[in-house]
Amino acid sequence: MKKEIVFFMPSFEGGGVEKNIRMIANYFASKNVKISLITTSKKVKKKFVKKIRFISPENHIWDKQKRFIKFIICIYFLFKNYRKNKKINVFCFQGNILCILFCKIFGLRVVIRPNSSPSGWSTNYLKNLIFSKILKLSDNIVVNSNDFKRELKSKFNLNSKCIYNPLNIDEIRKLSKKKIEFNFYRKNTINLISIGRLVEQKDHITILKSLNYLKEKCNLRLLILGEGDQKENLLNYVNKNNLNNLVKINKRTNNPYPYIRKSHILLLSSKFEGLPNVLLEGIALNKFIISSNCPTGPREILDNGKGGLLFKIENHKELSEKILFYKRNYKFCLKKKRYAKKRSIRFDYYKNLNEYFKLFKTL
Repeated sequence: MKKEIVFFMPSFEGGGVEKNIRMIANYFASKNVKISLITTSKKVKKKFVKKIRFISPENHIWDKQKRFIKFIICIYFLFKNYRKNKKINVFCFQGNILCILFCKIFGLRVVIRPNSSPSGWSTNYLKNLIFSKILKLSDNIVVNSNDFKRELKSKFNLNSKCIYNPLNIDEIRKLSKKKIEFNFYRKNTINLISIGRLVEQKDHITILKSLNYLKEKCNLRLLILGEGDQKENLLNYVNKNNLNNLVKINKRTNNPYPYIRKSHILLLSSKFEGLPNVLLEGIALNKFIISSNCPTGPREILDNGKGGLLFKIENHKELSEKILFYKRNYKFCLKKKRYAKKRSIRFDYYKNLNEYFKLFKTL
């Protein structure tokens, strides 16, 4: 029976990891590798090439469950698949602990890809102990930034391989040209955009505080694209501070690129990341980047500020200063933008996809 690679991704919730697993799985399939994807999110099937076999519940009710429930359901489907074909390697993007334990019990090779800095998911001694012992059992660990790699080494004494996120510039530019009806931005304003789940990790409140601080100092408009449990808090802040005319919060879209294209500055305010795709996409569309200096990714993408501006996590006044700096030093910021674009070659689409392929050929 032909060797099979099983991608393990129980919950698709939008964002960079979803784009990366799609690109990697589709690329592997183009190399005539037998690929299966285990998930509860059957709705994303149309984004993958037809060669990829989806293993998921028929009932969509599971897609609305909590993450841990989805992990258990997908472990069950992984077991069913293993019984049919024991010649499988597993590529895990989510639920690493459960997936590693399953694979080690049944003698399967497993590669894991943690998606965000340990600063976000390793918060106490017990968790650190569990992660350090169990993650070490995986056959390979792939991370998407060198800072991330150093964190795993210093925190857990884990070795990992850094493969940057593949950036499909041609696809992004093509999608950005799609016509949209959007009249919120103005010609005489600095048009800002922030894209990401409306959750505490992304810290959109810091951007709103910055806008409130700047509203009497310069003309600004801010578009936030995303959904999540913090939406009501953000809307309450907007209403309380009379920012309704300056801020628009729209739901997540599968094609944010036309909106990015219409903006001047792309903002990221996260408390932690892995390697935020949205910054790469902004650079691909020639946008100026202002980002929190969070672990991990932004500092590496922007070469310590040579390709954009960085501010301290949760520091809305420093973010405000960076926006004013852009306004007052536009030509200097153009140089930073050109630098970022030149350095984006590190994230070449085919080069990084091929790095993943070479890794699995060694298993």
